[in-house]
Amino acid sequence: MFGYYLDLALRSLKRNRALTALMVLAIALGIGASMTTLTVLHVLSGDPLPGRSGTLYYPQVDPRDNSGIMPGKEPPMQLTEIDGFNLLHARRADRQALMTGGAVPIQPDSAAIDPFYVEARYTTTDFFAMFGAPFRYGRGWSAADDEAKAREVVISSELNERLFGGANSVGRTLLVAGSLLRIVGVLDDWTPSPHFYDLNTGSYGYAEQVFIPLQTMLDMHLDHNGSTDCWGNGTGGVGTIYPAPSCVWMQFWVQLDTPAKAADYREFLVHYSGQQKALGRFMKAPNVRLRNLMQWLAYQQVVPDDVRLQAGMAFGFLLVCLVNTVGLMLAKFLRRANELSVRRALGASRRALFAQLLIESGVVGLTGGMGGLLLALLGLWVVRQRPSDYAALAHLDPAMLLTTFLLALGASLLAGLLPAWRACQVAPALQLKSN
Repeated sequence: MFGYYLDLALRSLKRNRALTALMVLAIALGIGASMTTLTVLHVLSGDPLPGRSGTLYYPQVDPRDNSGIMPGKEPPMQLTEIDGFNLLHARRADRQALMTGGAVPIQPDSAAIDPFYVEARYTTTDFFAMFGAPFRYGRGWSAADDEAKAREVVISSELNERLFGGANSVGRTLLVAGSLLRIVGVLDDWTPSPHFYDLNTGSYGYAEQVFIPLQTMLDMHLDHNGSTDCWGNGTGGVGTIYPAPSCVWMQFWVQLDTPAKAADYREFLVHYSGQQKALGRFMKAPNVRLRNLMQWLAYQQVVPDDVRLQAGMAFGFLLVCLVNTVGLMLAKFLRRANELSVRRALGASRRALFAQLLIESGVVGLTGGMGGLLLALLGLWVVRQRPSDYAALAHLDPAMLLTTFLLALGASLLAGLLPAWRACQVAPALQLKSN
């Protein structure tokens, strides 16, 4: 029966080519616009570490004094150096990583390559295992290397390709800011997006090329980049490289494998804050937060507001296109009142006619979906030409490809419901008598 209805639908669509083309065009325009913006929103709001994000948490404590602070206000988004190392050395999580960002000068061995700066991440040993950073060669450094301020470095595959032609460079040395660091690992292609572990350096399109132990960075007095917030008398002052003890400038992530461990860690943060208050470091009552990765991204509102606005406007446009499609389908189906009346007189039920007309709507939707897919690909290409940090991410993945056709089919069936119902209400006797 489905094949018969499909054949009838195709014959009907061919008989009214102009009307069919208008309906397909309306669906294609609506689907193309909505899928372009929905794909960008999907890419930007996606999970950067699927399978791991539920166990990764970002602890926050509040070491600020009471000047100008309203009760109940969120704690700072970063930690002081003292709190960062206290929480790191407490080792109350399954894994933990303290970090900050910077930029370092690289002096290549080859005279043919001029010195250049690269983005750097200064962190601790658990960073790679906790975030699932894949290694092409070698490994990360150890906890003992952290404490020993070892002159070691992990480099990205891009930097390895640039300096060593992609060969295994583990064991070789790299001149960083005037000091020789031994390469212990080369990462495979790895660019989490958004750059969740440090949103101060940019949410999208940002990737470090060297990873250096945090204590090595402090010992070498390497510059750091990113946001710094201070209160009281803390700024760092003239002649100092790093912010004062009353400044927050480090990020801290922990891995907690079960909800019970997360609850225990939250209690630990409360206890730690109370302990620091008793010691006179913290002025306020414990004010802590422990958000998992996706909650942290939502709190930080990493998806630009204009992307959400564009998605809303595109779906509004799709609604307008559907309203127009409803009008066109209504006109088309009512023009076939005689044909439908004859089928009713020959014994076809209203249910059968309704199914036939809905299949015809579905064919229009699938055809419009293919047109919408082409328009969406064109729209994403236009997005990639824009000078935004997320432009390069605008690509259609298999999930969004399937969504395109499901949305087109669903929209066309929805648009066909009213016209099909109205067409099935025609009384066959009266319609045939009038002709």
